[in-house]
Amino acid sequence: MEMIEIIAKKREGFALSTSEMNHWVEGYTNGTIPDYQVSALLMAIVLNGMDVQETVALTLAMASSGDQLDLSSIAGIKVDKHSTGGVGDKVTLVVAPLVASCGIPVLKMSGRGLGHTGGTIDKLSAISGFTTKQTMAQAYDQVQKIGIAITEQTGNLVPADKKIYALRDVTATVNSKALIASSVMSKKIAAGADKILLDVKVGSGAFMKNVDDASALAKIMCDIGQGANRETVALLSDMHQPLGTHVGNALEVIEAIQVLKGQGDEALTQVCKTIAAHMVVLGGKAENLAQAFQLIAQKLSSGTALAKFMQWIAAQGGDLNAIKQPSTLLQKRETFTYTAKQTGYWHCINCEAVGIAANHLDAGRWTKESVIDLSAGIVLHHKSGDWVQQNERLATFYATTQQKIEKAVQTFQNAYEISEQHKEYPLFYGIV
Repeated sequence: MEMIEIIAKKREGFALSTSEMNHWVEGYTNGTIPDYQVSALLMAIVLNGMDVQETVALTLAMASSGDQLDLSSIAGIKVDKHSTGGVGDKVTLVVAPLVASCGIPVLKMSGRGLGHTGGTIDKLSAISGFTTKQTMAQAYDQVQKIGIAITEQTGNLVPADKKIYALRDVTATVNSKALIASSVMSKKIAAGADKILLDVKVGSGAFMKNVDDASALAKIMCDIGQGANRETVALLSDMHQPLGTHVGNALEVIEAIQVLKGQGDEALTQVCKTIAAHMVVLGGKAENLAQAFQLIAQKLSSGTALAKFMQWIAAQGGDLNAIKQPSTLLQKRETFTYTAKQTGYWHCINCEAVGIAANHLDAGRWTKESVIDLSAGIVLHHKSGDWVQQNERLATFYATTQQKIEKAVQTFQNAYEISEQHKEYPLFYGIV
């Protein structure tokens, strides 16, 4: 099988066979097929697309390129959850212990931040002592004992995706829904869960800016799940404004604790409950969503979900004093209060800019140049669509220096506008 023939076939718009997909993925991963040939193939894929069979074949080829987890020794239906990412997305910190408290085992491998957002591992790193790196034997044992473990992705999980993504990043071939879906689902399939819940974000703070694009991506990922014999459900959720009120790693841990205590932002709480409810149904602990919501409400109101969160944090070495007194997560920081310049409705017009502003505080993600400041970030005192008075407090910035705050404020003020018109977005746009 010649790589040049595979490239030519895709260039002409024909579908590649499973054996052809396996050939080039394996060859590129082991180094026998060079970058320049795979670059040409990727561009042909971007221009001509892939059908469902091709996309499933690519996903499974990448999933089988390295370690594949076998979770069969863990009793129960294992349900994984993935978010396409957004500003202030701390949902996993709430949903994982909440679902585990309902009796569904959770073994999740998470990553660090992408783009303008911090990842789940970044957020957990804000808890003193918390270990984000575990061997799979340690993670299995922890799930057997307490029902939950979240750890960093192993070095040999889906190596083909790592190598292909790096090439896509420098060849302008990232923006393909089929390639994005294959990348996401290859990791989910290799992680071994029986069923998968996808939270596909929609809006200016997400990778998918509109409902049509998000729905198309969700449909492809669900098709891949079905093709890989994994029941997969996708929710389309809003990201036209930050999720919740806290943006920044330690701040988001604090807000997650507030939700588990029943004191969190109403919209964030509802998003977490909805995602958890779908996972509870997938995990067989409720016959329908109504029953699942009842079970979830009971776990939250009784404190069982919070207790599971604390048990999980302690099991991975985290300092429980930080959970009992969340303010200790914030080290001494310079602060700045941002106020309204006029009276009117406060609207988020560019959610991504809020994430970029947080990055100016060093609050977002790891970079090659520096390590993130886990205690930096932004607290929003109003939500998009609120009526505010001139000089009213809108947001508080936390950083190590005033210079960082000044740069962040310049970006942040372009993310919002105050107008006479009121506008709201729904929390969810649909289910795929």
